[in-house]
Amino acid sequence: MSDPTPFELTLERIALIRRMVVAWNAAGEGAPIIHPDAPYGSLDRDDDIFNVTGDDEGAEEEHRAMGDALAVFLQHAVLKPGRYQYHNPLAKLSSTAVSDVFRDGETGETPEHITFEVTPAHLALIPRLQVRWDIEADGPAIDPAQPYGAGVEPESERLHREMQPAMQIFLRYGDLAPGFFRKGAAGWETA
Repeated sequence: MSDPTPFELTLERIALIRRMVVAWNAAGEGAPIIHPDAPYGSLDRDDDIFNVTGDDEGAEEEHRAMGDALAVFLQHAVLKPGRYQYHNPLAKLSSTAVSDVFRDGETGETPEHITFEVTPAHLALIPRLQVRWDIEADGPAIDPAQPYGAGVEPESERLHREMQPAMQIFLRYGDLAPGFFRKGAAGWETA
């Protein structure tokens, strides 16, 4: 059954999506996760939200809405395959709860700048990512038990682990206009 109330993907929510920090959750099969301590880049989540929305009263509500905003964005935004660069926010963050696929196992360091090739294979998996609300982390995450839905497997473990940088790039550079969306049986649809 579909929800009759449309969800609004606003310019502010798209701006927060662009600031999201994608880490790696090693639980289950492993999957991308929005960094639980710094979802929008700094350790002060509410201040990050205020800096984008200008609303210092509704930070918790806006953060909760980002689970749906992320799901809509992953299903509907577009990005061309190609080589992309980004500043790796994980280089300045630490967390025992999440990791970074680029973190050196011996030194514990992670590069500050990432250059990565997003392929059609990555882009085919991105809309399949199963967004859920991680109660423990208090933020959106990809289901580590079935990251791409029931019965969908990536063609290799390498491709699967590359979904962390592919998703980070997709959130930074993907293109989607604000609008209204409704959750239906097949996922999020334009309203």
